[in-house]
Amino acid sequence: MTQETGGFAALGIHPNILAAIAAVGYEEPSPIQAQSIPVILEGHDMIGQAQTGTGKTAAFALPLLSQIEPARREPQVLILVPTRELALQVATACETYSKQMPGVGVVAVYGGAPMGPQLKALRQGAQVLVATPGRLCDHLRRDENLLATVERLVLDEADEMLKLGFMDDLEVIFEAMPSSRQTVLFSATLPASIRSIAERHLKEPKHVRIAAKTQTVARIEQAHLMVHADQKPASILRLLEVEQFDALIGFVRTKQATLDIAELLERQGYRAAALNGDMPQAQRERVIESLKDGSLDIVIATDVAARGLDVSRITHVLNIDMPYDPESYVHRIGRTGRAGREGRALLLVTPRERRMLQVIERVTGQKVGEVRLPDADTVLEARLARLASSLQPLLETAVANRGAVRDELCRRLGTDVETLAAVLLAKLTEGKALDLESVRREQPLTPAAPRERSDRYERSERGERSDRGERSGERRPMAAPAEGKARCRTALGARDGVAAKNLLGAILNEGGLSREAIGRIQIRETFSLIELPEDGLERLLGKLKDTRVAGKALRLRRYRED
Repeated sequence: MTQETGGFAALGIHPNILAAIAAVGYEEPSPIQAQSIPVILEGHDMIGQAQTGTGKTAAFALPLLSQIEPARREPQVLILVPTRELALQVATACETYSKQMPGVGVVAVYGGAPMGPQLKALRQGAQVLVATPGRLCDHLRRDENLLATVERLVLDEADEMLKLGFMDDLEVIFEAMPSSRQTVLFSATLPASIRSIAERHLKEPKHVRIAAKTQTVARIEQAHLMVHADQKPASILRLLEVEQFDALIGFVRTKQATLDIAELLERQGYRAAALNGDMPQAQRERVIESLKDGSLDIVIATDVAARGLDVSRITHVLNIDMPYDPESYVHRIGRTGRAGREGRALLLVTPRERRMLQVIERVTGQKVGEVRLPDADTVLEARLARLASSLQPLLETAVANRGAVRDELCRRLGTDVETLAAVLLAKLTEGKALDLESVRREQPLTPAAPRERSDRYERSERGERSDRGERSGERRPMAAPAEGKARCRTALGARDGVAAKNLLGAILNEGGLSREAIGRIQIRETFSLIELPEDGLERLLGKLKDTRVAGKALRLRRYRED
């Protein structure tokens, strides 16, 4: 036992794992680790409620790895996660923690990657499987006994798995595992669907709850800026001029917006790239590696694509689009300020999103103070400071290294040293305004009239929703529901922070429907419309009567347009 890992040793962690975590600088367990590790080591089923960034991966990985039998070349631990990115992160963490345990193998099983290498790792006897439910079910169809030897199961971010519609896959996986297994469930929230899983599949679980919302974001400096939607591109550029960041991740709602903003930044000379779910997995991994090694400085991402992203260089998070719910906000800004480091998070807020900002402040228990966009004077000062900083290291050696070239250029051009210096500076800063009037002309940010916001970026910011007639009292004709479907209405809408994925997940989990049974979901400002099967509709609405979304009652009813 070392002094550095004394806190972990007292919890009963295997000595070889202690050596590995000492090498990566772990000192004292976090609250979720201190409470969870003894419970898991004692063999109890457990429900852990904790937010991202609290150290929950180590909370389950350290005790489970401590109980691995390396000589048994077969799956012993299964960790289920909602996304490919989180699968890679958790698998990497498990590999790091087990470095001093010869014979222990870890395999990440996720979609969007070839099955061959995953099958090979499974055949070679990896003891730890980190998997997304969908791809694991693909493997189970090939080998129904794949999980027959698994003794310990972890469901990480269980609420996210259900939001993404994995309920049916989870049931298949439960059936393929021994009933005598130990099951550990981690979730940021505990809705009825999660409690239902716990009742059916966990045996007398111990409960561990960490009130970590404020702890998760306390070390991160937060601020918001009020802008109109069509001002966002110019606002982003102006912020990047004055923010001193090492690496930055910007969050948007749509895949198209990742491409639009990344392209805009590349044109301005920034090393930027998009990260979204339409990109091949190999390309997404290259983007993340480039951000880690410094080849990229800015990544513009959607929430799902960035899930599990852990890059120590990230000093800033820029919420270009408002997140759909407070939990997503906490997850986003948790990409910076990790492992005790400080970070800065900025949020662009349009006038109609003020209410969602208030919800975020209430849920996190922290005020997100307002700051103003930097004016032309501030931008000019930042540019001059950056230019001076780039020239400073050259002062001592410039005359010795380039004095002769300077004199020769003066002779050839027939000019003096002062004029030559100005010419070279003009060439160096070509295309970049360095006087106040030019900066003012370059980046005008006059307030936009709300009803004039109709450019492509505004459409992306609205998540491709165009039905806004209810804001002005205008009634727009709607297409008839699909055949066999009935249109239903809930009073929850965009102002409540509700997104289509929230409604879809709730109905799938609580109603017992397949994804194909649900038709169009339309999110309006003050309500939402959902197409559900006409057959058995009243029975379905009865099953959903106690369902809550974003903390509020769903209260679905048949919608009749007068």
